[in-house]
Amino acid sequence: MNTVPELVTLHVWRVPRTALPRALVRMALDPRRLRATPGVRFGKLLGTGTGTGFGPSDADPTRWAALTVWDSAAAAAGFDDTPVARSWARIARATARLDLRPVTSRGEWSGVRPFGDPPGGRVDGPVLALTRARLRARRAATFWRAVPPVAAALHQAPGLLVRFGVGEAPLGWQGTVSVWRDPADLVDFAYRHPEHRAAITRTPTERWYAEELFARFEVRGVHGDRTVLGWATDDPDRQ
Repeated sequence: MNTVPELVTLHVWRVPRTALPRALVRMALDPRRLRATPGVRFGKLLGTGTGTGFGPSDADPTRWAALTVWDSAAAAAGFDDTPVARSWARIARATARLDLRPVTSRGEWSGVRPFGDPPGGRVDGPVLALTRARLRARRAATFWRAVPPVAAALHQAPGLLVRFGVGEAPLGWQGTVSVWRDPADLVDFAYRHPEHRAAITRTPTERWYAEELFARFEVRGVHGDRTVLGWATDDPDRQ
């Protein structure tokens, strides 16, 4: 899967706590249905967390997500009429969708490169950063000890609009989603903030990850209820 997709979407649903059993059923049944949806190249159903840590204590049982790579924008336009979307709509009290264009990507997810090899290019507006990793069991404890300083620094980072954790399982498969006002804010945090820079430096020596992926996307559209995403209320560009 080396070709760059035309469109990637991130659907996020907020469900009431009373709907948690039904959400767990959906998480068991819908991954295969999502991958079998016409026009889907790659799809993952994800639990979410606050982004302040990793593991079960950080989980947010009222928010769930689907990251989907599409063959075309036309195929993506029909998602709301698919069995997966309808099943989540029945239990969700609010929803949001981000339309994304891959800008850069390195690494693999489940043995594939879902976003191909994007050529980069200029982005003038918001960008979304996605990190995803499968932890080595023997290295997990040192990884979790390294997370709190980085998470605290991220919370205070200038230009941060959205941040939350994502995962395919409570332990082992970890990821983060963050949206930034512009690429410069993301670069400043990723490469110049001391806590994050220290974590990057430790990664090759600690060998935390059995598999990892880092990708950056242009945010081409935000639809629905932004409070589902935890969008910054002080964003001056919010409409």
